[in-house]
Amino acid sequence: MVAGLACLTSAAACEPGAGAAGTASQAVATRTPEPVPEPVTKAHPPAPVATSTGTATGTGTGTGTGTGSGTAEPPRFVSAVQEIGPELAARMTPTSWREGCPVPLTDLRYVSVSHRTFEGGVATGELVVHADVADAVVQVFAALFDAGYPVRSMRLVDDFDGSDDASMAADNTSAFNCRAITRGTGWSEHAYGRALDLNPVENPYVRGTLVLPVEGTAYAARPDLPGVLHDDDVVVQAFADAGWQWGGHWDSPTDYQHFSTTGR
Repeated sequence: MVAGLACLTSAAACEPGAGAAGTASQAVATRTPEPVPEPVTKAHPPAPVATSTGTATGTGTGTGTGTGSGTAEPPRFVSAVQEIGPELAARMTPTSWREGCPVPLTDLRYVSVSHRTFEGGVATGELVVHADVADAVVQVFAALFDAGYPVRSMRLVDDFDGSDDASMAADNTSAFNCRAITRGTGWSEHAYGRALDLNPVENPYVRGTLVLPVEGTAYAARPDLPGVLHDDDVVVQAFADAGWQWGGHWDSPTDYQHFSTTGR
């Protein structure tokens, strides 16, 4: 087994001593997401009965008898990719996108994917990425789903008023955000929709004694715990296969949460 996989599906047995992950899960969204157009979903083998969310009403009566036995099929990976419609554009403006950003909304795509949770369940997450990389992102998360890799939270950064710091502190996985590089002034690769931050608490940004988010301090030493990335593990390899580079390979800073198509 490669490094970092021992605890992928056993979060209960491998909690960190400092309790950083627990702290990071207490995020409070500052905005209620507006509804987005209903996407067309597509299933990806080999994962096997899609989860879905929604509401329905109705009444009915009936009786029936029968016998049978068997086990429920495991959930299957489901994804959707769609253009940025008016409602989503309103949700993103002016928090993660505004006039003057380096890419127009027409060049971005809204992606929803199934992901494993740290509690052993399955949830649906959302990202905005550049249209050119949307399908590759879906394939990466299909591989992560099959590998059992857990994701703490996957919501648009707009739910955190566009604040990268607040999103990281909530251990939120996100992609597009029209912002500058960390501790810099030039455009981040996130501003182009070509970068993604994965489980920021378990995989913090480290430069000397600086650890961001501070909730990730216990993970700076890279313990073998759920969600923690390691060189050449299944997650890093899945991104590499899609042409994405890992910030964990950088010397200084070392950005363990960061993946990008350009290596920046």
